[in-house]
Amino acid sequence: MDIKAISGVGMAQGLGLGKSQPVSAIDGAGKFFSELVSKVNDMSVQSDQAIQKLATGENRNLHETMIAVEKASISFLFMSQVRNKALEAYQEVMRMQV
Repeated sequence: MDIKAISGVGMAQGLGLGKSQPVSAIDGAGKFFSELVSKVNDMSVQSDQAIQKLATGENRNLHETMIAVEKASISFLFMSQVRNKALEAYQEVMRMQV
Protein backbone atom coordinates (compact mmCIF):
# COMPACT_ATOMS: atom_id res chain seq x y z
CA MET A 1 0.00 0.00 0.00
CA ASP A 2 1.49 3.28 -1.14
CA ILE A 3 0.77 6.28 1.11
CA LYS A 4 1.67 9.69 -0.21
CA ALA A 5 2.39 12.70 1.99
CA ILE A 6 -0.03 15.57 2.08
CA SER A 7 1.52 18.69 0.64
CA GLY A 8 0.20 22.14 -0.05
CA VAL A 9 -2.70 22.01 2.37
CA GLY A 10 -4.01 25.33 3.60
CA MET A 11 -5.54 28.61 2.55
CA ALA A 12 -2.22 30.04 1.38
CA GLN A 13 -1.85 27.18 -1.08
CA GLY A 14 -5.48 27.59 -2.15
CA LEU A 15 -4.74 31.20 -3.02
CA GLY A 16 -1.72 30.12 -5.07
CA LEU A 17 0.83 31.51 -2.62
CA GLY A 18 3.96 30.02 -1.12
CA LYS A 19 5.21 28.21 -4.21
CA SER A 20 8.70 29.67 -4.54
CA GLN A 21 11.78 29.46 -2.34
CA PRO A 22 12.56 32.88 -0.81
CA VAL A 23 16.02 34.37 -1.17
CA SER A 24 15.91 35.72 2.38
CA ALA A 25 13.32 35.75 5.14
CA ILE A 26 12.56 39.45 4.69
CA ASP A 27 12.23 39.21 0.91
CA GLY A 28 10.13 36.05 1.24
CA ALA A 29 7.76 37.59 3.78
CA GLY A 30 7.42 40.78 1.76
CA LYS A 31 6.72 38.83 -1.42
CA PHE A 32 4.22 36.60 0.39
CA PHE A 33 2.28 39.55 1.79
CA SER A 34 2.27 41.46 -1.49
CA GLU A 35 1.02 38.36 -3.34
CA LEU A 36 -1.60 37.78 -0.64
CA VAL A 37 -2.93 41.33 -0.88
CA SER A 38 -2.93 41.12 -4.67
CA LYS A 39 -4.90 37.84 -4.69
CA VAL A 40 -7.42 39.12 -2.14
CA ASN A 41 -7.88 42.29 -4.19
CA ASP A 42 -8.44 40.22 -7.34
CA MET A 43 -11.10 38.16 -5.58
CA SER A 44 -12.79 41.32 -4.33
CA VAL A 45 -12.84 42.80 -7.84
CA GLN A 46 -14.30 39.56 -9.23
CA SER A 47 -16.94 39.62 -6.53
CA ASP A 48 -17.86 43.21 -7.36
CA GLN A 49 -18.10 42.36 -11.05
CA ALA A 50 -20.34 39.37 -10.31
CA ILE A 51 -22.65 41.58 -8.21
CA GLN A 52 -22.73 44.20 -10.95
CA LYS A 53 -23.62 41.59 -13.59
CA LEU A 54 -26.36 40.19 -11.38
CA ALA A 55 -27.80 43.67 -10.77
CA THR A 56 -27.81 44.57 -14.47
CA GLY A 57 -29.32 41.24 -15.51
CA GLU A 58 -26.32 39.97 -17.50
CA ASN A 59 -25.98 37.02 -15.16
CA ARG A 60 -29.01 35.37 -13.64
CA ASN A 61 -27.10 32.83 -11.55
CA LEU A 62 -27.40 33.98 -7.94
CA HIS A 63 -25.46 30.97 -6.64
CA GLU A 64 -22.27 31.79 -8.53
CA THR A 65 -22.51 35.40 -7.39
CA MET A 66 -22.88 34.39 -3.75
CA ILE A 67 -19.96 31.95 -4.05
CA ALA A 68 -17.77 34.75 -5.44
CA VAL A 69 -18.82 37.05 -2.59
CA GLU A 70 -18.08 34.39 0.03
CA LYS A 71 -14.69 33.58 -1.52
CA ALA A 72 -13.77 37.26 -1.35
CA SER A 73 -14.98 37.49 2.25
CA ILE A 74 -13.13 34.39 3.41
CA SER A 75 -9.90 35.41 1.67
CA PHE A 76 -10.10 38.86 3.32
CA LEU A 77 -10.65 37.28 6.74
CA PHE A 78 -7.68 34.98 6.12
CA MET A 79 -5.50 37.93 5.14
CA SER A 80 -6.49 39.87 8.25
CA GLN A 81 -5.70 36.88 10.47
CA VAL A 82 -2.29 36.45 8.84
CA ARG A 83 -1.66 40.15 9.43
CA ASN A 84 -2.72 39.85 13.08
CA LYS A 85 -0.45 36.85 13.67
CA ALA A 86 2.50 38.57 12.01
CA LEU A 87 1.92 41.66 14.14
CA GLU A 88 1.71 39.54 17.30
CA ALA A 89 4.98 37.81 16.39
CA TYR A 90 6.66 41.16 15.76
CA GLN A 91 5.45 42.52 19.11
CA GLU A 92 6.67 39.38 20.88
CA VAL A 93 10.12 39.74 19.33
CA MET A 94 10.24 43.42 20.35
CA ARG A 95 9.42 42.47 23.96
CA MET A 96 12.33 40.03 24.15
CA GLN A 97 15.23 41.11 26.28
CA VAL A 98 18.63 41.01 24.67
